Amino acid sequence: MSAAPVRHPRGVTVIGGGAVAPGDLAAARAVAPLLVAADGGADRAIALGHAPDWLIGDLDSVSPAARMALDPGRILHVAEQDSTDFAKCLQRIDAPLVMAVGFAGLRLDHSLAALTVLVQAGPGVVMLASDDVIIACPPRLSLDLAPGTRVSLFPMGPARGTSTGLEWPIDGIALAPDGRVGTSNRALGPVTLEIAGPVLLMLPRDRLEVVLGAVRG
Repeated sequence: MSAAPVRHPRGVTVIGGGAVAPGDLAAARAVAPLLVAADGGADRAIALGHAPDWLIGDLDSVSPAARMALDPGRILHVAEQDSTDFAKCLQRIDAPLVMAVGFAGLRLDHSLAALTVLVQAGPGVVMLASDDVIIACPPRLSLDLAPGTRVSLFPMGPARGTSTGLEWPIDGIALAPDGRVGTSNRALGPVTLEIAGPVLLMLPRDRLEVVLGAVRG
């Protein structure tokens, strides 16, 4: 049995201190009800009318007022500086689905760090950004997409793959962050991907249900 202190049978939403698009926090909690704030994400959650169930991080960003509003028994202070607050949260969560909001946008360094954590975490974590829904590609993925849907693949390391249903197939292409990437492709209809290597999949924000269906299998 997992020793993770934060557990939920349906899913957990993690909120960071970055911008959260209107409605995204509510949409995330509809499928992942338990709310974990990553440090200063507690202030963001409270400002949006949501009280975090847990606060996790090195606690150098959360305001005293937000910290005082939370149950002290649900605050996990993790002092080490070798990981981000987002990573600290994921390391302490046991749930079949994690939704992440407030980690993309504003500071580019924070966004890049969050995307690195996302690809390390695997496909059980779904990140919402203002225009995108983002996951780490599993080895095989089927997506029921309408023709013309934007499909972006960004390698976070050397990767290869095969595809069906893409306007520009990725078969035989060596992908790398400092070489060939696969952004702004388009679906011809349903898409299947087989990926070897660390790759982020980005779809339009309104395709969240498609992504959730694929992640849940």
